[in-house]
Amino acid sequence: MDLIDAQVHAYERDHPSRPWAGALPGPSAVTADDLVAAMDEVDVSRAILVSPWTLYREDTSYAVEVYRAYPDRVRLVAPIVVRDHAAADIATAWASTPGAVGIRLMAGVAESFQAGDAAVAATVRAAESADFPVSVYCPGPLGILDELAQRHPDTQFVLDHLGLAQPLTPPPPDDPFAGFDQVLALARYPNIAVKVSAACTLSHRPFPFQDLWGHLGRLFEAFGIDRCLWGTDWTRCLELVTYPEAVAAFRDHLPLTLSEREVLLGGAAARIFRWSRHGSGLESTRA
Repeated sequence: MDLIDAQVHAYERDHPSRPWAGALPGPSAVTADDLVAAMDEVDVSRAILVSPWTLYREDTSYAVEVYRAYPDRVRLVAPIVVRDHAAADIATAWASTPGAVGIRLMAGVAESFQAGDAAVAATVRAAESADFPVSVYCPGPLGILDELAQRHPDTQFVLDHLGLAQPLTPPPPDDPFAGFDQVLALARYPNIAVKVSAACTLSHRPFPFQDLWGHLGRLFEAFGIDRCLWGTDWTRCLELVTYPEAVAAFRDHLPLTLSEREVLLGGAAARIFRWSRHGSGLESTRA
């Protein structure tokens, strides 16, 4: 199975030349070599590397270094907080970066994010012109994505982390799927896909996290498996789930057919991020 993890992170130790803006739970560093070694251990062939906004804000320079080291294993997504029309210029410049395959609107961390704001519209149009999907981080205020999908029907949006608030450390929320009906309602927009990332952090049961399957089954039924992308959010959630567990739970235990798992665990990400595999080599419109 060609496993594509739709969201991973990598970063250096905090140092003056590339200082952290904040902190994340987990290791003090996850280098390019660390990332690929972890992927190899669990047979993940490729990954979408999302530059960690918490640490680097909109500085994607380390993610670019990871791509240069492993261009056949990773593709890149840049986080963007829309403050003014400069965000559209950032998206346009990012489109010419080797390995770049999308942007991530950090709506959930922006003050008073408005889907109808002119600067937001310009940024989405810039991504659309680059043929980029637009991931949206907005756990909770899902009306943001509802309005974006209406305003930009030709843009492929990807809802991050199931659209739900996820814990950084144990325990999981008492009712982690509260408000899940709002997520399912977004299925009416054909230009929205859902990143089923870090789902294991929401479980109240040990591996293989079987209390998740009923909720995720509703998601797959609403959106169709071809609009759902599995991801681990490694290493952000290591205090709740190990990487081997996050992979094996979905690869070996999720009650789907083999063909459905192939789509969820790789096929949908390859299609949405336009990262095809032909024969023994890897090809991408973003290479």
